[in-house]
Order: sequence, then C-alpha cells, then structure tokens
Amino acid sequence: MNHSIYSADRTTHLKIVVVALIAGIAVAGFAVSARINADDGYTQTARVIKAGKPMAVTSSDAMVVR
Repeated sequence: MNHSIYSADRTTHLKIVVVALIAGIAVAGFAVSARINADDGYTQTARVIKAGKPMAVTSSDAMVVR
C-alpha cells in the first residue's frame, strides 16, 4: 500500500475512486430514502395568531396624545 498519493500506483487510485463512488452512492441513497419517508402525512399546521388592539409601550410616564 502506498501512503503518498503522489507515488501511488494505478490500483491505489482505483481503490480510492471505488471507495469514493460507493460512499457517494450510499449518501445519495440515504438522502432519497429519507426524503421519501418524510412525507407520511405528519405535517403540522401552524396556529394563526390574530392581531389585537394596537398599543404603545414606552419607558416614560408622560402622556402622549396623537
């Protein structure tokens, strides 16, 4: 086994390419299966927050008339 990528022979490069290809296929397969299983109808709807009366908040005690 060659420990340097610069002095590696053809079989070492081939092993690296094969391992990278298998890892890429595994990651892509996991991503596709996770995406397919994610749509099982467990979606949640957000609660609607309705606006109330407008109000003004200040840090002073002075009355302001608009």
